[in-house]
Amino acid sequence: MPRIRRTRSLALAPSLGRALTLALALTAVVAAPAFGGAPASAATGSPATGSPASAATADAPATATADAPASASAASRVSAASAVPTVEEARLDRAVPQEILRRSGFDTAAPRFAASLKRAGSSAAAERAVVRHGGALWRRAVDRAQGRGPARGDLARDDDRPLYWARLAMTRELRVWQPGFGLSAGARARLLDRLESASRGQDSIRFPAGRGVKRVMMTGFDPFTLDRDIRISNPSGVAALALDGTLIRTADGSWARVEAVVFPVRWRDFADGTVERTLRRQLPRVDLFTTVSQGRVGRFDIERFNGAWRGGFPDNENVSSTGTVPVDDPAGQPQWTATSLPYAAIVTAETGPFPVYDNTRVTEVPAGGTAPVVRPEGPTPGSTARAGGGGDYLSNEIAYRATLLRDRLGLRDLPGGHVHTPVLRFGDGNAEAVQDPEFLRNRAAITAQVRSVIAVAAGPAGTPS
Repeated sequence: MPRIRRTRSLALAPSLGRALTLALALTAVVAAPAFGGAPASAATGSPATGSPASAATADAPATATADAPASASAASRVSAASAVPTVEEARLDRAVPQEILRRSGFDTAAPRFAASLKRAGSSAAAERAVVRHGGALWRRAVDRAQGRGPARGDLARDDDRPLYWARLAMTRELRVWQPGFGLSAGARARLLDRLESASRGQDSIRFPAGRGVKRVMMTGFDPFTLDRDIRISNPSGVAALALDGTLIRTADGSWARVEAVVFPVRWRDFADGTVERTLRRQLPRVDLFTTVSQGRVGRFDIERFNGAWRGGFPDNENVSSTGTVPVDDPAGQPQWTATSLPYAAIVTAETGPFPVYDNTRVTEVPAGGTAPVVRPEGPTPGSTARAGGGGDYLSNEIAYRATLLRDRLGLRDLPGGHVHTPVLRFGDGNAEAVQDPEFLRNRAAITAQVRSVIAVAAGPAGTPS
């Protein structure tokens, strides 16, 4: 097992700032899908691996206008719209999220943030408060997962759920906040965007200068399918918190420094370019990148091929999206991208208790054909993607976007690609408790194996297979 060393307490620096308009509170609540056989079944797979038939495609949430309201009545409508919680935020009032926040001590984050907003006398002061509290939330979650500072509760420390639910509690506070100064819908959208990026570690990526340490960029995801089971944790988010800012000893005795971020499970954020904004500056600086998500039961998969297709499975806002993955310059968009991780070395290494597979299976419409066909050995020339090895959900999409960005930046020799972890499940008979021995044991084992996979990929075998 590779050794790991903690190297820092994350420090927040100001973001470069983005003039991004974030889709806001007018999200249409689409009826929750019947999650028949979703992540708990290896046969059907999770949305991350080849999702079940999706509900009908829904329109994307309305985007709030960036202009100031033209009249008092318009201002009133904007204020009322901003006060409507999102589908994700509405789940906060259920018993399980409140228990997770209370038992982790993260129930104090949103009230403190709300008090800070109340003291803000200008947009600039509000933005400073947003960045400060968002960054502090990420650092607190990382420190808790890595054993630094008091636990502040009896929930196991290696848990991604307090970060997820506390972030939503904070975005809800920001959405309903009515300052004494004028705040347009666009300005509020910017504040929400800054809060998201700061609390996901996207503003605090710090790689060491000089040579001697390999640089590894890792991404994880929020919990998802919460209407099926509100208790769900995502092992990729757990691993991101556990590994962010750490050094891993590789097989040849060298060190690899990991920087990790977490992405939302929302179609609209991906269409808005959140993956590219976060990774574009980092990929030219790193020696390895890996996107990570929860996949199939009882196994790890190194996904060989990624497809340019959205299959429509509902996201955390219960919104569906079906069609070609939306990217800049669609005229030059390939149907497939491929991993450049050293998959042969990874699948043969002793990385942990779960088997690791080189997954080449895809679904395509063959050139000249009209019906989808499953191809166990990968796509055929001229085919149209319908599912990559990682399926047709956001796992496949983040892998597609990251590897497409690699190629467009001229970094085809940079090792990178997607790793699917096993599904994290509760013990048999546990229908209510937010953690149990099997859940905790498997979560720790998955994190340790992600660490080992990275150690292999970043070691002497870490060149494209």
